[in-house]
Parts: sequence; structure tokens; C-alpha cells
Amino acid sequence: MLQALTAILLCQLAGEAISAASGLPLPGPVIGMVILFAVLAARKGVPKDVGTVADTLLSNLSLLFVPAGVGIMQHAARLEDEALPVIAALVVSTLVTIAVTAFVMHRMGPARRGNSGAEG
Repeated sequence: MLQALTAILLCQLAGEAISAASGLPLPGPVIGMVILFAVLAARKGVPKDVGTVADTLLSNLSLLFVPAGVGIMQHAARLEDEALPVIAALVVSTLVTIAVTAFVMHRMGPARRGNSGAEG
């Protein structure tokens, strides 16, 4: 289990190093997740111990939102000053996300895969 946690953290560390060295506008943990995904895809599966560690991290995910909540409380006055742009960005990004998801689901849905089983 310690090896699995080390592997996950090494992927995050590699992502942070790539982000810092390349100047990419992506957070290191995102790059690390892509690296982890690529490794797991190359292995054609998730080892049991990595799955166990990931499930444990996910079950405690709410604890990872505590720093974000503290940051919001510290910058509450700034958020009040910029409430309209923040709300507009949230609404627009949510609508764009829904539209893109609907488009992808429509394009990738069963109707596009052929009529297997639809004849009758």
C-alpha cells in the first residue's frame, strides 16, 4: 500500500516538475493525473493496491476542500467586490460545460455506433 501511495505522489511530483520547468499554464497535479492515467492505461488496468489507496483518498476527499474554504473566507471582501464577474463566469462556464457534454454525448451515443440490435 505504501508503494501505491508513493507511485501516486511521484506522479504528482513529476507533474509539478514538468509544470514548473515548462511554464505550462496547467497545475502540476493535473499533469500528474495525466501521467498516472497514461501509466495505468499502458498497464491495461489498475493494480489492486493503487485502487485501494485511490478509494481511501476519495473517501476523504472532503478534507481536501478545507484549504479552499479557508481561502474563500480570507478573501471574502474581494469576492464581494467582484461578485458579478465571478457569478457570470460560473454561470457561463456551467452552461458551456453542459453544452459541450451534450454535444459529445450526442456524437458518441448509441445512434452513432450503428443499428446493432435496433432491427426488429
